[in-house]
Amino acid sequence: MADPLMMLATGFGLGLSPWASGTVGSLASLPLAWWLLGRARRVQVAVTLALLIAAVPICHLAEESLGGKDDGRIVLDEIVAFPVAVLGLAAARQPLAMASAFVVYRVFDSTKPPPISLAEAVPGGAGIVLDDVIAALMTWLVMALGLMLWRRRQASS
Repeated sequence: MADPLMMLATGFGLGLSPWASGTVGSLASLPLAWWLLGRARRVQVAVTLALLIAAVPICHLAEESLGGKDDGRIVLDEIVAFPVAVLGLAAARQPLAMASAFVVYRVFDSTKPPPISLAEAVPGGAGIVLDDVIAALMTWLVMALGLMLWRRRQASS
């Protein structure tokens, strides 16, 4: 694991976990997402976009090196996509909200319902990252709706 590119792609070895490598690798996204939520929205968006763009060629090269389409050991895509799931949702800095977002994201990412499953077909490494971004966007919708309903309930109490 001396190759820096492979170290990044495998989340510094988290993706080499013998079980649930995507979930184990995604754990590295939690501090990143929490840190980003403490920044201005424009910073959240800019940093997240930069990380997503940088992840495409890294994941593509790792995929070629490992010889498998969206190899489970590649977790950089999960790490950089998860912050999209909580982007701009300040309440997600609360541990229960962050944990909820993480669980919802992992369910979407591991079950890959359409349109997530369709995104994997995008060539050139973009599909590796795009399916995780779509899972994160679907998670964002669930979280935004859940937080809105929770606030309404709190206001009516």
